[in-house]
Amino acid sequence: MDVNLLRDRYRVDLVGLQAACEANYARLMRLLPQMREVRGSRRVALSQGERLLGVLALEVVEACPYTTTLQVRQEHSLPWLPSPQLEVRVYHDARMAEVVGAENARRFRSVYSYPNADMHQPDEKSQLNLFLGEWLSHCLACGHELEPVVL
Repeated sequence: MDVNLLRDRYRVDLVGLQAACEANYARLMRLLPQMREVRGSRRVALSQGERLLGVLALEVVEACPYTTTLQVRQEHSLPWLPSPQLEVRVYHDARMAEVVGAENARRFRSVYSYPNADMHQPDEKSQLNLFLGEWLSHCLACGHELEPVVL
């Protein structure tokens, strides 16, 4: 018997996905309020004591009247840990931010059959948007300016 027939089919939680995208928009607006500017960027440091663990880099790739495309990536991460990199589309009129690219993949479908050639999870799109939310929340809670403020 086919294993896929035994497994319940994944159903998109549209309300949950929209809530995650709305929360990501609010987090990004706190981290990068000038994102509507063409070349806005910010680097947020994450450290433990004196040790720098990594830097979250937010960079505006494209700014249009109603949307902004950002590159969100980790810099200076641990040598054994792959550095995540996401492309995020921000919809200002809807107040939502959605992951549209990760590593070498772009434009995710809502549902993938499993297994598939690209090894995407059935809920890959939801997982990426939840990951972005956790990443941004951690930076808001524990991050600090990379350069010290001189008075």
